[in-house]
Amino acid sequence: MSSSRERVLARIRAALADVPATEDRPVHRDYLPTHIPEDRPGLLAVLAENLADYRAVVHRGTEADLPELIARLLGERGSTSVAVPADLPAAWLGAVTGVRVVTDSPAVTPGDLDAVGTVITGCALAVAETGTIVLDAGPAQGRRLLTLVPDHHVCVVRGDQVVASLPRALPLLDPTRPQTWISGPSATSDIELDRVEGVHGPRCLEVVLIE
Repeated sequence: MSSSRERVLARIRAALADVPATEDRPVHRDYLPTHIPEDRPGLLAVLAENLADYRAVVHRGTEADLPELIARLLGERGSTSVAVPADLPAAWLGAVTGVRVVTDSPAVTPGDLDAVGTVITGCALAVAETGTIVLDAGPAQGRRLLTLVPDHHVCVVRGDQVVASLPRALPLLDPTRPQTWISGPSATSDIELDRVEGVHGPRCLEVVLIE
C-alpha cells in the first residue's frame, strides 16, 4: 500500500473513531415521491412530452392499432429486416410483410444484429417525469445486446407500465437483472458540446404508447 493511501485511510479512521461501528442511523425520506398527478392520462402525456424533448419520436394508439402502426414505421424507415425477442407477441408483426425477421437467440451475433435495420421490443416500465424507458431483459425485451446494436429501435410501452417518478420505479425493478435505461436516442457530446448520436446505441428511437 502506498504511503499516501495509508495516510488517507488513517485520517478516515481517526475521523470515525468516535462513531460506534454498529450504529444504524435512519435515513429520512420525507421528500415528495412524485411531482405530478398520477392519473393515467396525465402520466402518458408527461411521458410523451419528455420523450419528445429527448428527440424520441412518439406515437400513441391502442393495442388494435399496433400491427398496422409497426408495419408503417418499418416501411417509413425502409427497413428490410427486423430483430425481435423470441417472446414478442406474434400479433405485433401481424401486418408486416416482405421484411426478414431475425428472432433473438444466443446464436444471433452482434454482426448479425449490425445487419438488421430495426429492433422491436416491449419494456419493463417507463418513468414519466424523466422521459425514461427501462428494459430488463424481461418479457418481449430479449437480450440487452438486442437493443444496443440496430440503429432503429421501436419500443412499445403499455399505459399500465408508466409510473410517475424514479421513487415509484425503483421498487418495481429487480436489481439483479441487467437493466438498460433509455432517454431518447443514444447520444453524447464532445468538449465543444457538439451532439453526436448513435455512439452507444440506436440513433433513432420510436416509442409507441399503448393507451
